[in-house]
Amino acid sequence: MKRSKSVRLVAMGTGLLLITGCEEAKLDTALFESVKQCTELGFTQQECVTNYQQAQRTHISAAPKYTSQSDCEADFGTKKCEVAPQRTTSGGSVFMPMMAGYMMGSMLSGGGRGQPLYRAAGNSKTFRTANNMAVGSTVGRTKVAQSATQTPKAKTRTTSRGGFGANARSTVRRSFGG
Repeated sequence: MKRSKSVRLVAMGTGLLLITGCEEAKLDTALFESVKQCTELGFTQQECVTNYQQAQRTHISAAPKYTSQSDCEADFGTKKCEVAPQRTTSGGSVFMPMMAGYMMGSMLSGGGRGQPLYRAAGNSKTFRTANNMAVGSTVGRTKVAQSATQTPKAKTRTTSRGGFGANARSTVRRSFGG
């Protein structure tokens, strides 16, 4: 084998190792639309209810917030938004997407806190976290990037059109060459 060819092969192998070495750790989680689905998969009623309630509490503080229902529905779909308990500084309503499900992290993986999940209008099959990270499209056990299991930060600002959903739609377009 020529020297230049072997150098190229070594460089390619090294590059592959670097890419693989930088991949984020995956954690065991489970995605559900309801407590019933959770118990049917073999988790205890207490685990399922506790994680669902945690997800609901996090949903109120961490869900994307909008100053108009139409902006929220543009990102999440018709009749997929609700009035948030928060108000604007002028006393107006704030809107947020409805929780489409919840993610339950594995206690063994350092997860365990239930997190709310949403579905964007442009990609209604994929569950997304409050931080707009895609975590899967089917109910049940799965592995997700460790960063997706981090508790989302509370949202203190409202989003104008093109926020959460635009990111989800552009991610989908990029992923499939669109």
